[in-house]
Amino acid sequence: MSLSIFLVWLVSIPFLVHSVPDQPTGLLITCGSSVKQTIPNTKLTYIPDDGFTFVGNRSSLNNKDLLPILTTLRYFPEKTARKYCYTFQAIKGGKYLVRTIYYYGGFDGGKEPPVFDQIIGGTKWSVVNTTEDYANGLTSYYEVILVAPAKTLSVCLARNNHTDSSTSPFISAIEVLSLDDSLYNSTDFAKYALVTVARSTFGNQEDIISFPDDPQYRLWQPFKDNNTVVSSQSVVSTSEFWNKPPAKAFLTAITSPGKILEVQWPPVPLPSSKYHISLYFQDNRKPNTNTWRVFSVAVNGKTFYSNLNVSTDGVAVYSPEWPLSGQTQITMIPDAKSPDGPLINAGEIYQILPLGGRTLTRDVAVMEELARSFDNPPPDWTGDPCFPEENSWTGVTCSEDEMARVVSLDLTNLGISGNLSPSIDNLTALHHLWLGGNQISGSIPEMNSLARLETLHLEKNNFTGPIPKSFGKLRNLREIFLQNNSLDGPIPEELLGKKGINLQVSPGNHLSA
Repeated sequence: MSLSIFLVWLVSIPFLVHSVPDQPTGLLITCGSSVKQTIPNTKLTYIPDDGFTFVGNRSSLNNKDLLPILTTLRYFPEKTARKYCYTFQAIKGGKYLVRTIYYYGGFDGGKEPPVFDQIIGGTKWSVVNTTEDYANGLTSYYEVILVAPAKTLSVCLARNNHTDSSTSPFISAIEVLSLDDSLYNSTDFAKYALVTVARSTFGNQEDIISFPDDPQYRLWQPFKDNNTVVSSQSVVSTSEFWNKPPAKAFLTAITSPGKILEVQWPPVPLPSSKYHISLYFQDNRKPNTNTWRVFSVAVNGKTFYSNLNVSTDGVAVYSPEWPLSGQTQITMIPDAKSPDGPLINAGEIYQILPLGGRTLTRDVAVMEELARSFDNPPPDWTGDPCFPEENSWTGVTCSEDEMARVVSLDLTNLGISGNLSPSIDNLTALHHLWLGGNQISGSIPEMNSLARLETLHLEKNNFTGPIPKSFGKLRNLREIFLQNNSLDGPIPEELLGKKGINLQVSPGNHLSA
């Protein structure tokens, strides 16, 4: 399969993992499982996804060779839903690495995994296409680094034009990991997120470096080419390093003794975009060596850093925004007076992802309360109500403001039951509220603050009690449909005397003028 723009965001891992003694900071979620899953010989424990999502079905894979977290998955067959979301508690302003893990396993009887979108908050993150990895017997994961803009963080899947109608989006595991606030802080996380393209240790011929060697639980893939591999003869302390790479990442390096060192990394071509690049170096010789190791670094022929003096203490250089397109060549040119050639130990590349829009926090809170007050809200009523625009909640129309507002709500004839929460009065940008043809019961709440409301359709429900007096005070309200309910009491005088209003209260109801 040819490499697409989205596959560079996909990293492949084998079914083996490291031995680790403790849990990283954050949530480790096994999807579709009803019990906790612990990775053998690692003690990393994943908890079930119950409570983080309320949609989708569970499925199990009958393959004894799989890691426990890959033996179950959750899939989402509901074709009318615009997205399927997990919601996690977060610290507003906290920095997180979100990792989604996929292993298809033919759960639906098919031969190839479905292709679909994944969404973080209100931003379309990437397309999930695990076909090539699955054909090679690998599981797949995607990563994004972002700052939580609110007290919750949502991870969603959604169908796209490449999703076959006979298949369903699925997910095996989700990791929501809290990161040190100092990491990658050259990025403006109010506007951007970082999508992992590659995170590698050069010359490493063993397994992935991970937790606890990296307390942040980043995964450092081994990378080896035809260059000479050398081992370090001293230990690096990385606590003060930029981005805090694990000390184990400096145990090996690739070099070209006394010559120009050229490395094609990452090995796949990249889409034309801006990237965060961090490179890590350490002189592999014994400390107190009397000669210098000095060289310059270029990326695709453009100077990245000049006259870099690499000592046994190690050094990191980075660029917060570097344009890349196609294959990437890193060239290290030794200084004429440096007797030893250049070398490189590790590197990270992230694509800079502009964040999509956001719904005003107050409107999000109201919509979430409405979802809780309904017994059976639409299955896509989680995540951001307005974004991405093509994946907004069913029946929800939003403004085009920088912080979107909910301006229309149409859930006509969707079979919804439950109550209409009084919090509806806080949707102050609402122009149209259409809930007709459902089984909503209880009283109709007051709507004193909905000054922009123009049309209100609550007909053919099970509402009881009086018509709220506040309806007569809404200047822009020109159409009210309340027929076929069980309302009682007098019709407010303000409504009866209001000119130009289309008020429908019968048949049904037990109202008096």
